[in-house]
Amino acid sequence: MKKLFLAMAVLGITAFSTLHAQDRLLRFGIKGGANLGKIDGEGYNDGFKLGYHLGGFAQVNLVKGFGVQGELIFSSTKTKTTDKFSEVYNTDNLNDPDNNNKKISLNYLSIPLLANINLGTPRLKLQVGPQFSALLSGKDALQGTKDAFKGGDVAGVAGLWLQLPIINVSARYIIGFTDVKNAGDVANSSNWKNQSIQLGVGVTL
Repeated sequence: MKKLFLAMAVLGITAFSTLHAQDRLLRFGIKGGANLGKIDGEGYNDGFKLGYHLGGFAQVNLVKGFGVQGELIFSSTKTKTTDKFSEVYNTDNLNDPDNNNKKISLNYLSIPLLANINLGTPRLKLQVGPQFSALLSGKDALQGTKDAFKGGDVAGVAGLWLQLPIINVSARYIIGFTDVKNAGDVANSSNWKNQSIQLGVGVTL
């Protein structure tokens, strides 16, 4: 899975590099900021926890008012189980009181592929599209199981991008489509799905 995402990133950068930057068809940049994340599922606290994200992007303007943007982002998602987690997920693998009120950190390498749609001005854009993520660390975050979480996640992204001279500001909501639970035959049928709010600031070259 990780090799697939890295291959996609290399191919994307190679394709983008064939365009002529001097014609402003192509822009690169870096960005980073807060990653407010949680796991939506029974047994997890409902509130968003503060993490961070950092990465780079490439924008291609296809026609007036519309373009695409690809990113390669490292993000750290924080979450916490409830004090009754071991009662909700009471299988042999997860029936461990040490999993109650447990802080969990999941680190992902993500590739959002977004459409950029101008909202009346080239500086303000609506961004929508899919995001594909590979889990880099955190599979064994729960006691009693080697791989509690799946290695990949597919999500949808929607947000706004404000392009100031050189500086860019972004805000987006990311909702997971994949049940990231990989904990065997869990008695409770609730799905575990990632959700996050990303607030970022970056530099456009």
